[in-house]
Amino acid sequence: MTGAIILGLLIITIGSFGQSSSYVPINKIKTWSWECFWLVQGIFAYLLFPLCGALLGTPEGVGLFEFYSTNKAAIVPSIVYGILWGVGGLTFGLSMRYLGVALGQSIALGLCSGLGTLIPALMKGDDLFHGEGLILLIGVCITLAGICVIGYAGSLRAKNMTEEEKRAAIKDFALTKGLLIAVLCGVMSACFSLGLEAGAGLKQAALDAGVKTLFAELPVTLLVTFGGFITNAAYCIWQNVKNKTGKEYLSVPSNVLLSNILFCALAGILWYSQFFGLAIGKSFLENASPVLFAFSWCILMSLNVLFSNLWGIILKEWKGSGKKTIVVLVSGLVILLISIFFPTVMG
Repeated sequence: MTGAIILGLLIITIGSFGQSSSYVPINKIKTWSWECFWLVQGIFAYLLFPLCGALLGTPEGVGLFEFYSTNKAAIVPSIVYGILWGVGGLTFGLSMRYLGVALGQSIALGLCSGLGTLIPALMKGDDLFHGEGLILLIGVCITLAGICVIGYAGSLRAKNMTEEEKRAAIKDFALTKGLLIAVLCGVMSACFSLGLEAGAGLKQAALDAGVKTLFAELPVTLLVTFGGFITNAAYCIWQNVKNKTGKEYLSVPSNVLLSNILFCALAGILWYSQFFGLAIGKSFLENASPVLFAFSWCILMSLNVLFSNLWGIILKEWKGSGKKTIVVLVSGLVILLISIFFPTVMG
């Protein structure tokens, strides 16, 4: 394994750990309803921090919006995919709400990883049954197998826990509703990967203008997250009106308001770190290992599932689970690790 591959995977891993930690600050939010927290953290996660990243990927001497205006072909498709991904991002938060960090992320990110990796490959016309395409397909299958095992562990946990234990670990626990939302989330979340592919021309324009390879994809990332913000903001504002929670933003004491905003900002930058790390990490993999470059989305999602379950253990979401459940959970995590290293070894 070359140094470039190791560095690329390490950067993606750090970003993944940030994303998987981004839901922890919600425990520190006071007074605000879910839709209030989600909207404010979305301003940081989907707009402000991606904007900072996009500025790094803008050619020197050219304004960001000027750069977009000279490369219009990628703008609308990336934003539209972002709007569709926003449905996934929105239901992602709901899946955490009803299933907890561990199980919710496992199911949603499992589908997201598989579809987000294979659909772009198929759109490019890659042969998934021979050579590098086959390695990619097998890697995705191993990933999905690991996530299915983790999902099974989650179902065992639900069977072994009393209603009181479920509520203690996850306040709004609802298995059936949560599973349906997580599946919808996984399918729609794959649109983020498709949005990045749709913006490939914009990335190439940045490279042609002298932008460093490390940052060239970040202007595309902003377009996708902007589309996602449109969806999430619309839903949260609708919930504010429906539930009459709009007054909560400013009705709290000034110290609570400042604290809430700071924790939302922390959640936002941790969440965005996954895509910042993905863009930079991929730049090291592109020439060093084409297979890993194509598999990078699946690697990120696998690591997100791995770290989210570790957080689930820390947050005691698996408390009260039997020995069999824990064995199944650990087995699923091991399979995920194998899926990450499989393309590395085979490619």
